[in-house]
Amino acid sequence: MKVIIVSDTHGHNANFHRVLELHTPDAIVHCGDLEGGEQEIRDSVKCPLYMVAGNNDYFSSLPRELDFTLGGYRVWLTHGHHYYVSMSPEYIRQEAALRDAQIVMYGHTHKPEVSYGQDVISVNPGSLSYPRQEGRRPSYVIMEIDGRGELHFTIAYL
Repeated sequence: MKVIIVSDTHGHNANFHRVLELHTPDAIVHCGDLEGGEQEIRDSVKCPLYMVAGNNDYFSSLPRELDFTLGGYRVWLTHGHHYYVSMSPEYIRQEAALRDAQIVMYGHTHKPEVSYGQDVISVNPGSLSYPRQEGRRPSYVIMEIDGRGELHFTIAYL
């Protein structure tokens, strides 16, 4: 199973479409801050799509958080701005553990990171539109679940 995780497109979906040209995912996760681009994204995908509202999605009807399962793994999806992610992923991992999630996916920082806590993996794909990490390349995460059910994460750049 191949899952593409993106975030912080801020209404600029050109790089999202480039990612779709590169991959044929089994699911797509958007961690928020779509800024009105959600319908265009919905119309362009042909697989399950999970999206939440971010701190800049003022008039969006998207949920603030979602819980779902991907390949047998329990996922909690939120934008992250309510969980102090700009300082550290530790608090959001603790909250995910309380929610019985194995993976938490979030955005907001515009910096890609995959980190492993004691019980929870935190995944931040960075931003496809306004990256803030060194080198400032648009980023996303590829999550793959192999035939043995093991998780593999790759931070990818355009």
